[in-house]
Amino acid sequence: MAARVFMLLSAGVVLMLGIIHLGYTFSGTKLNPRDPSLQVAMSQTTPLITKDTTMWRCWVGFNATHSLGLILFGLFFGYLALAQPRLLFESWFLLTTGMATLAALLVLCRMYFFNAPLLGISIASICYVISVALSRL
Repeated sequence: MAARVFMLLSAGVVLMLGIIHLGYTFSGTKLNPRDPSLQVAMSQTTPLITKDTTMWRCWVGFNATHSLGLILFGLFFGYLALAQPRLLFESWFLLTTGMATLAALLVLCRMYFFNAPLLGISIASICYVISVALSRL
């Protein structure tokens, strides 16, 4: 039971981060550059790969898909912990995939983001590791 609780905590933290980030992506100005001229420049510049979009639209899309990935992780592992705990905790594939995802997020947060997402993913990772360890007892 404790393993399931810690897995739910891990999934819940990631889900919450994804939902908050998705909200910031489509409402408010928290993900806008401090220098308004940068947003204007991004809106008028296309990436080298295509002229069908702008760097600003790519920025919004990258943020939205990043959010959806976090939400998917949270929903998937939360669902498995609640509805299919045996499947989750007996599958090395699922457990390794989840830990690899969290580890990659930790590295990305450390390299590219700021303290709040790093703290959230760190908490989620610790809960995940505790969950897996408890499931082995």
